[in-house]
Amino acid sequence: MAPRNLTQVTEFILTGVSDHPDLQIPLFFVFLLIYGITMAGNLGIIILTSIDSQLQTPMYFFLRHLAIINLGDSTVIAPKMLINFLVKKKTTAYYECATQLGGFLVFIVAEVFTLAVMAYDRYVAICNPLLYMVVVSPQVCILLVSLTYLYSFSTALVVSSCIFSLSYCSSNVINHFFCDIVPLLTLSCSDTYLPETIIFISAATNLVLSLIIVLVSYFNIVLSILRMRSSEGRKKAFSTCASHMMAVMVFYGTLLFMYLQPQTNYSLDTDKIASVFYTLVIPMLNPMIYSLRNKDVKAALQRFLANSCCSFKSM
Repeated sequence: MAPRNLTQVTEFILTGVSDHPDLQIPLFFVFLLIYGITMAGNLGIIILTSIDSQLQTPMYFFLRHLAIINLGDSTVIAPKMLINFLVKKKTTAYYECATQLGGFLVFIVAEVFTLAVMAYDRYVAICNPLLYMVVVSPQVCILLVSLTYLYSFSTALVVSSCIFSLSYCSSNVINHFFCDIVPLLTLSCSDTYLPETIIFISAATNLVLSLIIVLVSYFNIVLSILRMRSSEGRKKAFSTCASHMMAVMVFYGTLLFMYLQPQTNYSLDTDKIASVFYTLVIPMLNPMIYSLRNKDVKAALQRFLANSCCSFKSM
């Protein structure tokens, strides 16, 4: 058995995105811009889908929660990351690290299943339009979102508990810009077989189950669109799910790139690049995808700006 008198780690040191001193300030401004755009875009989606009467549909209800999740995911990662660009010693306390990992897991798992729920919503809207408001009623929307959050909190609690039940008694340098699972497991001086097994089963279940829902939904959507006789009807049906399809492809493409690459090619530096993409870049891109390719959102934004100007002039 390992000796019990080893010093327990009380804080971790993050290496960050890059360890080159000359890049710290330029990277700070790059990621500050990304975070600023993410905040503005997702808050804009949340506000528009909350106050505009024409966006009070299940599709935009789920979009609002996707924006909340994207905002939460970025906020768990970005502020600490930005601070670390400006300090020499990039430390994070033990329990701060555990909280960050837990928060990250909550939002990443919630995003996986929110995208799956949104795919199901589009399937019902296009393949069973007459039953849409019955199948995807307000009560069902609230239930689906509640189950998504409950499951993501449960998963985060189990996985982060597994990670931080391990002993960290040697190196405390995390080769990452936030407290992620794989870099933490490599630091542990405990047997990691059980936590790794639980994490693998959880990650595989979440990814495969949500991907099946997405693929089956879009397979049926494509079949339904191809059966339509009217080209105008096909165009309209496709436009209602084009934004979501693009968001799904970007998000799942990044995850599949991470998890399906050969083990011999895996490196923590590659993991960092992929992590930057799905924790910071995708939350910034999603509002752009849904606003630039969605006529309803653009129209709602125009109404909001027009009402704001009228209110300002009447003051």
